[in-house]
Amino acid sequence: MWWLRGPVVYQQIDGVGKEAFNLAFIPFFIERWPMILDATSQHLRISLIAELIGILIAVPLGILLTRRRSLSGPIIGAANLIQTVPSLALLGFMIPFFGVGSLPAIVALLLYSLLPILRNTYTGITEVDPAIKEAGRGMGMTGTQLLFLVELPAAMPVIMAGVRVSMVLVIGWATLATFIGAGGLGQLIVSGLTLVRPEMIMAGAIPATLLALLADWGLGLVERRLMPKTRSRMA
Repeated sequence: MWWLRGPVVYQQIDGVGKEAFNLAFIPFFIERWPMILDATSQHLRISLIAELIGILIAVPLGILLTRRRSLSGPIIGAANLIQTVPSLALLGFMIPFFGVGSLPAIVALLLYSLLPILRNTYTGITEVDPAIKEAGRGMGMTGTQLLFLVELPAAMPVIMAGVRVSMVLVIGWATLATFIGAGGLGQLIVSGLTLVRPEMIMAGAIPATLLALLADWGLGLVERRLMPKTRSRMA
């Protein structure tokens, strides 16, 4: 249990008593900024690689499922099942196959990234107004033209919503990658918990939170830039 009184944080462990710790986040950040910057870079690299591969897999797969709807239940169900596996357990499952380090972390985060993108791609395309698709067919569009000129533009807001949710979740889950030697901001958080140093915990938690917010904001800008282009294609 924590009490915050001015510049001092008090901790009570198992009812034994209170031990004071100086809350020196700013001096710690100034002194250790190269280490924090390096951890942030590792964290962002792992998250971006996993998310980009997830997009490259989930969007085409979601499109395929709209053409083979009988497969949608089992495949989306499998992606949903992956989400139910505890993060640490999934990271542990990666070790026998990929060892430790960045690779197993990227694979695990990739698996976690799939469901929001896959489900939103499938839902966004299947819920396109049938009248719009029929109008496209009436204009003589092929299946490929209908997909790229009608269905994907109409479904883009839903797809981008899935990508944004997935990116934020991946950045959050990436803090656990430190348990298999992948580094990142989770290393600062875990070290701070081990050493009972609140300033070290904050040095990992604050940049991770900012990364998630910045990623969501940046993807929002991308979405707004794409929307006029998609609307113009549909016009």
